Amino acid sequence: MNGCSIGCCVDWQGICQTSYTVRVSAYLKESENLMATSSRIRVMLSSRCNDLFSAEERTPLTDVRQALKKEIEAETLFGAKPFKVWINEDAEALDHTEDSWDACLKQIRDCDVLIVLYNGNAGWAKNGADVGICHAEYAEGLKTSPGKVRLIELPVGDPSSDLAQAERNSRFAAFKNTASGFRGGEVKDIPSLKKQVFKALFDAVLAQTRRGGEGAKGGRFDLGAALEWSRLDFAGRSSAMAFEVAQALLGRPQSKKTNDQLLIDIAGQTVLAKVHAVPAAFSVAAAREPVGRPHLQDHLDVSELDAAGGPLHFVACHRTVTETQATNLLGFPDATVISSPFGVYVADKVQKMQFVFLANCRDPSQTRLAVQRFWEWSEQAGESQYLADRAMARARIVSAIANEQ
Repeated sequence: MNGCSIGCCVDWQGICQTSYTVRVSAYLKESENLMATSSRIRVMLSSRCNDLFSAEERTPLTDVRQALKKEIEAETLFGAKPFKVWINEDAEALDHTEDSWDACLKQIRDCDVLIVLYNGNAGWAKNGADVGICHAEYAEGLKTSPGKVRLIELPVGDPSSDLAQAERNSRFAAFKNTASGFRGGEVKDIPSLKKQVFKALFDAVLAQTRRGGEGAKGGRFDLGAALEWSRLDFAGRSSAMAFEVAQALLGRPQSKKTNDQLLIDIAGQTVLAKVHAVPAAFSVAAAREPVGRPHLQDHLDVSELDAAGGPLHFVACHRTVTETQATNLLGFPDATVISSPFGVYVADKVQKMQFVFLANCRDPSQTRLAVQRFWEWSEQAGESQYLADRAMARARIVSAIANEQ
């Protein structure tokens, strides 16, 4: 009777295959209806089931989750109960098979908020694989929507005597330590856990509400500011896009504009930012070609690089941008390429050139939101220091090129 999340707490010895298949099908249909159509905020608590909370408080985590579910669902907002909590104890027992594994991950994708209760145990593994179910659930949540995930660290249990399980646990710990998800703090006792869960839930809901509100400002492109931008010619639209990006960058602490150059602060380092715009689809040559390959002109800004790193190039794209389009502008494919909700980030490993392609800059709100999402990603991923280090290295390379010129 071990497991985590949906279908992970089970002992199905003696259950016939036919009966099991019918139950799985019914469960999948029922859970899809509950999680996908619920009008309430769907919260999922992911953790081991029968592990004890700690050596001092020997309460099974399944009891802890049931208590949390009851308290969360009892909360009211303007007289209504906004939360629907999903825990595996609500589901009909499923075995450790491909069906239950997939069912777990489906619930991860469908929920609005995922709260992971981490106690160092990766959970059971399908067919003895390298990754346990708890590990897989956390990774799936981060892949699906990092902003909805909160991880709370519980007291870590005793090391597993099973070598394969110990390796899975170690792998989970390494992933947790390097993952970019939001942390909900560490707790030592159950009362503290309840407080942290409520705090994490409030934070997740508030953050997503704000993000959704910002996104809703530009949900349509045939009205308002988006329509006004669409009426502009390429030159006018390019100027408007570049202006909004520059203003968003200037909104960062310690940023300033001197001699028509934009200097921003990244991880305590001053970096020269260059802003460009592609005022139509990236595939339209007339919109793309004026940008050219701006990094080939970096040496012309060498006078600004005495006390700054970079340049770091920001390219506002009126429509979407692909990894291939980004690397084509760089000039070669062998580079660090990251796709994210803001667009695409590209960095050359040798010459330290860096580009941030901001997708769907259709109006002022969407443009500023793309910049905001880039900074959110860089901070969540722990990339800010790398951005700064590459920028400082690029400045040294540009200075050497300028001296040769």
